[in-house]
This record gives sequence, structure tokens and C-alpha cells, in this order.
Amino acid sequence: MANKKTGLTLLTIITLCSCTAHTNNPPDNDPGIPVVTAPVEKINRSRDISLSGNIEGFKTVRLGFMVAGKIDFIAANEGDKVKKGELLSSLDAVSYSIAKELADIQVNQVQDEFDRLKLMHDKNSLTESDFVKISSALQLARAQQKLQAKNLSDTKLFSPFDGVLLRKLCETGEITGTGLPLFVVSDIRKIKVNAFIPENELHNISIGQQTRVIVSALNDTVSGKIIEVGSAADVAARAFSVKIEVENPGMLIRPGMIAEVLVSSLRKEQVIAIPVEALLHDFNNQSYVFIADKAQGKAFRRNVSCGKMLNDRIEITSGLNVNDIIVTGGQQNLVDGSSVIFNK
Repeated sequence: MANKKTGLTLLTIITLCSCTAHTNNPPDNDPGIPVVTAPVEKINRSRDISLSGNIEGFKTVRLGFMVAGKIDFIAANEGDKVKKGELLSSLDAVSYSIAKELADIQVNQVQDEFDRLKLMHDKNSLTESDFVKISSALQLARAQQKLQAKNLSDTKLFSPFDGVLLRKLCETGEITGTGLPLFVVSDIRKIKVNAFIPENELHNISIGQQTRVIVSALNDTVSGKIIEVGSAADVAARAFSVKIEVENPGMLIRPGMIAEVLVSSLRKEQVIAIPVEALLHDFNNQSYVFIADKAQGKAFRRNVSCGKMLNDRIEITSGLNVNDIIVTGGQQNLVDGSSVIFNK
């Protein structure tokens, strides 16, 4: 009798456990993760033309004395900033000063003679030819006086504009000749980038077009504008010269630096680009997106290769096709093959 009771008890426990286990099983359905999707499209963009160029001052002059002599003073060294009208150098002016004094004396002498003879001319006591002679002598003396005054003034050399002394080609005590270049001064409040563009790209640029100028020495990018395009190609390189104007308010960009110029081509091209927020990266820095399969109600990972940033989008160079449906919202919660719910 006891064995029968024990058997009934075990059967009851097994039955209850079986019912309890059946009751705790979850329903076999997955609601899916809500996501936002969008089709992959192509957009128009301007292709960048990259040019390498040299930087020079916007205006550069070579300065020298208009008279010969011995240099007795130099005011600045290479790299110094100079102001318009600032004295750069001077010559020993003793001989020019003496010549100016002699010219002054000559003018005074001829002027006295002219004044005396003019009184006689006014009283008709002097012939017209004699009066013309003394008048011409006075004009000649005054012209000689102006010349000597100019020569004396030319013993001083001044900067023609605000800028930087790029080169100093002389030293104090040297004898210099007339017109020899001794100083190179450059206005670098603006600078020019001299570059060359291949002939097959010439039709993609125009004067006044905006550019981006990368100055690697300063690790900086500034804006520029095309101000000149050569009319004849370089025979060897088959390229045309291009000049780009760049503002340089801090005068940190100096002549001689190398710059890369990026010019947006006037010709448009179509590329695949997706919203930046749709792009994900794994621990290996591999870029990927999730492709939505609406037929299966699932999202699958797909690796992609990226190009350039285009405002709030990024160019995709491989991995996607036009009209692919990508997940643009909620993708952070997905894994490969996740069930999804499509929000409009």
C-alpha cells in the first residue's frame, strides 16, 4: 500500500514540474529592433584638382642706389619687417654734399648777374641776345643745382612699401655701383602661390575661382583666389602657370614655402555618398553599414571603403550600390542578421 502512495506522489510531482516548465517557456516570436532606413543615392560633387606651388610675396622689388659710392649704413637684416619710407641704407655723402654746395654757389653767382642785367634790359640798355644768354645760364645753373640735390638725396635708400627684407646682398664698407641690386623687399601682407596646371585640366578652372591652400610648414589651410592663368604652356611640361592670391594678415606665410593648392573642378561628377551617422567602425577600424532586407525583416552587416567628406555625408568608394537600403537610425543596437522593424 505504501509503495502505491509513493508512486502516486512521484507521478504528481513530475506532472506539476512538467506543467510548470511548459508555463515558463517564452513565446517563439522576436519583435525586432526599430530602425530608420534610407536608399543609397548618388550626389553631384566637384572633383578637387591638386596643384603644388611655391609661395612668393605679392609684390617683390630689388633695390639699389641710383648713385655710386661707399655703403656706410645698413638698417635691417634679412627677415626683418620694414615700413614704407623707412631708411634701409645710405652711402657716404660727403662728395655729393660738396657738389651740391658748389651748385648752390654757382646759382647764386648767376642769379646776381641776371638781376643786374635784367635792370639794364628793362631800361633798354642791354641787347636781347645778351639777356637770353644770361637767362639760359641761370636755367642751366638751377638745373645743375637740382641734379646735385637729387644725387645727394639718392645716397639714402628707403623701403617703397611695408614688407619684409628677404635678402641683403651687401655689407657696410662695400663700394657699390649705380643701379646694382643690393636689397630684396617683399610685400607679404598678401602672398601669391605660383603653380602649374596640366593642359587637360585647364578648362576646369577660371580667374576668380576660390581655392584651398595647404601650407605644410604651418600645418594650416587658408583660402585663396585664382588671379592669373598663363596664356602659353610650358613647352617641356605641357602645363600652364597659375597664380593664386592669399591673404596673409599675420605675415606667418613667408616666400619660399611650399603649398598645395586644391581647386574644385568646374566639372561635376556623381559619387555614392551616405549620411555620416549611418557609418560604423569595429575594433579593427573597419568601416561598415547595415543593409536592410525588407523581405526577411532583417539587417545584415556590410563592409565599405570610404572616400572624402562631403558636408554631412561621406563618399563610399566600394561596398554599396545605388538603391541599396541602409540603416540610418538605430544601427548601434544591431548585430549581423538582427531582426528589425522598419520605421518610416
